[in-house]
Amino acid sequence: MKSSTFRFLINLWPPFLLTGIHATRVSADYRTAEVALTLRWYNRNYVGTHFGGSLFAMTDPWYMLMLMQILGKDYYVWDQSASIDFVAPGRGVVRAKFAIDYATLVEIRSQTAGGEKYLPQFDINITDDKNQLVARVRKTIYIRKKPNKHQQLSTTKIEEAV
Repeated sequence: MKSSTFRFLINLWPPFLLTGIHATRVSADYRTAEVALTLRWYNRNYVGTHFGGSLFAMTDPWYMLMLMQILGKDYYVWDQSASIDFVAPGRGVVRAKFAIDYATLVEIRSQTAGGEKYLPQFDINITDDKNQLVARVRKTIYIRKKPNKHQQLSTTKIEEAV
């Protein structure tokens, strides 16, 4: 899928659309993305700052979705775990940037080449308009190369013969 189509569709996804989360940029190769959240009456908390759940949601699917697009259908890619540290009250527009460098992709392919699972961690900073840190999120992604279908058929035929 073209990244521009992907960005358009994800901005219509109800968990983003209804909370004010907006993907502002997704690179053509899916290796970078940027997301913004503007403080509105419907996404602020009791004390008038960004609701923590919205801050967390703006970071939720990105690394999983980006890696699914980059690695393709030969890999299982899932969010495994995440944590968030709230550092300062978020006001106005907050942003998060996501990037997957070449070295990370080489490491993922190397670690999963034999079918093993790999659990890379990604750190995301949510910052305000003054580039001050609002929250820090750590995502752990589950990645495993899918078994080769040809290899599965051969193994099945051997097992049936025995």
